[in-house]
Amino acid sequence: MRILLVRHGETPWNAEGRYQGREDIPLSPVGEAQAEALGLRLRDLAIDRAVASPLSRAQRTAQLVLGPARADRLRTDSGLLEIAHGSWEGLLASEIRDRDPERLQAWRDAPDSVLMPDGGESLQHVFDRAWPALQRACEGLGADATVLVVAHDAVNRVILCHVLGIPFSRLWSFRQAPTSMNLLEGGSADTLEVVRLNDCAHHTPLFGEAVHRAL
Repeated sequence: MRILLVRHGETPWNAEGRYQGREDIPLSPVGEAQAEALGLRLRDLAIDRAVASPLSRAQRTAQLVLGPARADRLRTDSGLLEIAHGSWEGLLASEIRDRDPERLQAWRDAPDSVLMPDGGESLQHVFDRAWPALQRACEGLGADATVLVVAHDAVNRVILCHVLGIPFSRLWSFRQAPTSMNLLEGGSADTLEVVRLNDCAHHTPLFGEAVHRAL
């Protein structure tokens, strides 16, 4: 089984460095172009199923990757929603530093210890819903099946940490750029291996800068 785990394309808030979380921010023109480029790269690939976060930036990315001919394969799963940042949403890191400096520093140094403020989530909360969503995406598919999963930065990171066998404290030890693609392979969701990580070849040169500015 092959899982193409993709982060959504760039949004205006990504470009500005704002924490967007559950805010339903659409793709920017750059993000649309990134998703179209990934769709062109994968146009000849047989995709058996596609699952996306319900947020429009993820759904639109999946739609552009699939194209009209494969559009009927797409469904959504709320387990793939981005981490709820609570009162951080819509803010720049500089603004959070002024309002909530200790938590922001902990988010950088020990992200597994942080509960987002005012009804937000922890990384464990995200994993506890995202991993079952990934398992659901694979249900009933054969060993040769390919699944497209389009989600978000924090969602992808906790899934990848789990597959790699590293703690969530190592969340920042790899990147998840806009429209990055990760390839996971295995006999089931519980026996996956990481084959490709943060692959942005469809829109960024090998040594190009493909980073996010806020999570």
